[in-house]
Amino acid sequence: MSTLQFLGAAGTVTGSRYRVEAGGERLLVDCGLFQGQKELRLRNWSPLPVPAASIHALALTHAHLDHTGYIPRFIKEGFRGPIFATAATVDLCRLLLPDSGHLQEEDANYENKKGISKHKPALPLYTYEEAIASLDSFRAVDESKPFAISDRFSIRYFPDGHILGARSILLEIRENGGVRRVFFSGDVGREQELLIRPPGVPEIDGDYVMLCESTYGDRLHPTDDYRARLAEIVESTAARGGSVIIPAFAVGRTQELLYVFRELIDAGRMRPIPIHVDSPMAIDCTDLYRKHREDHNVEMDKLEARGVKPFTPPGVHFDRAVADSKAINAIHTPLIIISASGMATGGRVLHHLKRCLPDSRNTVLFEGFQAPGTLGQALQSGASEVKIHKEEVPVRARIESMENLSGHADYGEILRWLARFPRQPQKIWMVHGEPSGAQSLRDKIGAQMRWQAEVAQYLQTITL
Repeated sequence: MSTLQFLGAAGTVTGSRYRVEAGGERLLVDCGLFQGQKELRLRNWSPLPVPAASIHALALTHAHLDHTGYIPRFIKEGFRGPIFATAATVDLCRLLLPDSGHLQEEDANYENKKGISKHKPALPLYTYEEAIASLDSFRAVDESKPFAISDRFSIRYFPDGHILGARSILLEIRENGGVRRVFFSGDVGREQELLIRPPGVPEIDGDYVMLCESTYGDRLHPTDDYRARLAEIVESTAARGGSVIIPAFAVGRTQELLYVFRELIDAGRMRPIPIHVDSPMAIDCTDLYRKHREDHNVEMDKLEARGVKPFTPPGVHFDRAVADSKAINAIHTPLIIISASGMATGGRVLHHLKRCLPDSRNTVLFEGFQAPGTLGQALQSGASEVKIHKEEVPVRARIESMENLSGHADYGEILRWLARFPRQPQKIWMVHGEPSGAQSLRDKIGAQMRWQAEVAQYLQTITL
């Protein structure tokens, strides 16, 4: 009897982990970090409900840390199997995981230095070296055909939009002479992707069960002219003598912002204000977006054929070195700072926020979902004071939010995507969403499509 257990991304957006078991063999799909509220982050320190050593293999949908960031700890806990992913996802993980280990070491060292941790000493979840070692387990999959993980499991990847290398997974399970199928949506991208191919529809023969993300299950993305609004935010801030600080995900969001700023400046819709990309990770990821042309959409192909550099707007500075980052503090004229992380949970952007939030001339612009419990969500919610590096920082800067560049499909896009499937699943489970989003999308699928839909619960096990 084959089973599936929701080890994460159930009741919350983060921590994607799904265990599939058949004939005594265990496969994990995604291996992400829990992020946001403390009660969720503490789950990262608890061993998996099933021993890591009992998992035979791991398959990944994409590289974001809420889908991959637990991998070094997973190996530390005893996992010794192969990790399968697309070539672009493997390349991105070679950047993201060591950076995650480095940041966790930095956080632990800072807490020890300040004596602010309840633990003596504070320890990282995993180290930079442990993250580097984990990369030896990665294997790039040939996407042109089904890939046999073992005699029991095989997978097939389908384009998912969202970010470079992201894919949905069709898992086939062979047991007792029969075949069972599970489709993992991963994070579903937008219908109109700026840079990469939009989500595809899988070819599925026979019955199947689906896991569907629900991040925006209760919301629609705005349909206003976001380019005009982005230009207006920059221009009005510059007119006050201020700067725009954009906490941006290193993968996907930074590249889209550079693409749009180039469009605006080239079209004369925005003055060429200096743009500083202050994130070594984002700079490296931009190089990978240039490299992996197999994911580029038609418009990107046309631009590159004309010799246009999509991610190089006039006046852009790529600040890789720490000295370059610190030098930004000496600039007292308007500029745009794009810096990780996207939810302001760590990285260089915290230093810029700490400096710029008290000044009413400045603007902080959030582009995308801010999970509960994050600094980004606190600022979005109107906090008059926030804590950064354990210090209280007054909030006088303007806080703006846009979700036009979100990498997640809204509920309308998901419903239209599902309607293109050649046959409906036996059951569809809502995952990777806050309770309100998951429940809302479940209700919409049930009412509009007449599919049998349920909301997954943390640690729930279902029979396939």
